[in-house]
Amino acid sequence: MAKARVIYWFRTDLRLHDSPALKAALDLEPEVLWPIFTWDPHYVYRARGGLNRWQFLLDCQNDLSASITKLNPKSKLFLLREAPQTVLPKIFKAWGVTHLVFETDTDRYPRERDAAVEAAAKKAGVKVITRSGRTLWDSDRIVAKNNGKPTMSITQLQNAGKKIGPVDRPIPAPSSLPDPGEMPLDFEHEQPSGKPDVNSGQRAKKDTEYQSIAGPKGDFGIEKMEELGFPSATTPHRGGETRALKLLDDIIKNKDYTATFEKPKTSPAQFEPQSTTLLSPFLHFGALSVREFYWRVQDVVDNYSKGASQPPVSLTGQLLFREMYFGAQAAIGPEFTQTLGNGHCKFIPWHLPSKVDPKTGISTGEYHVDSPEAEQWFQRWRVGMTGFPWIDALMRQLRQEGWIHHLGRHSVACFLTRGGCYVDWERGAEVFEEFLLDHEPACNAGNWQWLSCTAFFTQYFRMYSPISFPQKWDKNGDFVRRWVPELKDLPAKYIYEPWKAPLLDQKRAGVRVTGDGMSSSSSSGDKGTTYPKPMFDFNERREICLAAMKTAYQANLLGNDERVADGSWADLFPEEGEHAGVRDLTFESDDGEQADEGDESDDAAPGEKRAAKPQQASSKKQKK
Repeated sequence: MAKARVIYWFRTDLRLHDSPALKAALDLEPEVLWPIFTWDPHYVYRARGGLNRWQFLLDCQNDLSASITKLNPKSKLFLLREAPQTVLPKIFKAWGVTHLVFETDTDRYPRERDAAVEAAAKKAGVKVITRSGRTLWDSDRIVAKNNGKPTMSITQLQNAGKKIGPVDRPIPAPSSLPDPGEMPLDFEHEQPSGKPDVNSGQRAKKDTEYQSIAGPKGDFGIEKMEELGFPSATTPHRGGETRALKLLDDIIKNKDYTATFEKPKTSPAQFEPQSTTLLSPFLHFGALSVREFYWRVQDVVDNYSKGASQPPVSLTGQLLFREMYFGAQAAIGPEFTQTLGNGHCKFIPWHLPSKVDPKTGISTGEYHVDSPEAEQWFQRWRVGMTGFPWIDALMRQLRQEGWIHHLGRHSVACFLTRGGCYVDWERGAEVFEEFLLDHEPACNAGNWQWLSCTAFFTQYFRMYSPISFPQKWDKNGDFVRRWVPELKDLPAKYIYEPWKAPLLDQKRAGVRVTGDGMSSSSSSGDKGTTYPKPMFDFNERREICLAAMKTAYQANLLGNDERVADGSWADLFPEEGEHAGVRDLTFESDDGEQADEGDESDDAAPGEKRAAKPQQASSKKQKK
């Protein structure tokens, strides 16, 4: 019997350790094995991606390629510059491939892509082998064990996981790899259309990555930022399996930190180093196995004397949130990342709603500008020029480094949606999609639904004040001084409310609070000496948002309601905001301690309105 000739297709599993799919490929005892990565034009032109995430991906690819070569000097990660749907059928024939092996992916586009590739493989007589490895449990099995429903709470996820069984222990990296076979390219190279290009604004020059399948040197080498037309990245955070395992080792050495970690008690204002692990980007690209992370932590917890933290706030609890969102997406499908058609997402008539393709019902990535004022708020939020230093510092860190703390994400998301601007959560999710190193479609959409109180979490009266919330963590404003240098010399009592600083104090601090930060007329004097006025009165906007949220909750519409699609939802909403209702509510700034406590009623059906948890009434309304 002829020996197997195997393509191992790397995607979001850029590692050698704990790879069930790679083990399945090696178990075939192949005559030859080609480790490949296809440079998919969908991600290059159609999916949002910032410079920092591209660089992180290249780091992971270069590190993986070097690790492969250490095991076999004749091999490396071979990068094919063409869409997998077109290039794989050609190399099946040209290279005499018998098997294609890869790790499953439950995101929307990968499901469509993989279905097309599997159909082509079947036609070519190539056997396809897939294994789950991106999550602790296979997401489709989680859905099946949850009675075919999305996992809308940690409890539902845990119960479904128990039915499958314990999380598998990680498997070791291989000690050797077979030689690759010949790689003839005697077929036509199909170059993709570069239009539309959602990332064109980031390119400093024309991209050249698709001029040949094997790259500019003909050696199937890893891409460079220059080939993509991109300038250099700005993040200090670099990728790769080697770095990921070293970081994990360093974390595990600190037994107390590992065993007693509680995410809501970590500071969003701590930097250099940050207060959390920053391993999420490695999980996204698969440079770190989620099972490796889980069991390294769990073994420490199991052997810790007393006082170990538990999910959902513990380190393993953070992985369960990731699993929950993956399970929800696997069940709901492409509509999970939007409101329309999503029967588990509450409909809120936000500003700047998405435009939708009438044929597919899927968001086009464009949006309606129903309010020029809200559009200006959104643009100022996006670049960190809101006039609220805490929000601006976080958004600038996001753009520069590709990462912000969990509670920082809570702050900016609440501010954009239900806690200030009342802008559609899908707009915020798109910005995060562009800038986050650790962007996962499922987690990004799930977190934005949570923070906008459209799914997973219903306590819309719990808001993050951009003034009182950061004061709990950083009274001197060191984080703001780091990321908003215009305010670095401002007295601490004004650091979160610079508009209150007398002109004399502003002058002493070398800054003038004026304008909107977006126009040339905002500047007065040398560059860097001005800081914008706040976009609005936060107390006033908070009350307007609370009233609007109360009205939306009373309407109780979900995204798959026919009235949402045909526009008759408007009949359930007054022409003007029902602001009087806010006076019946008690509220306070969320301090983050309950940030990971969702709506855990197992009796409530996913998407069903859950009762808000009782909140201790405050004797007076929140102070600024």
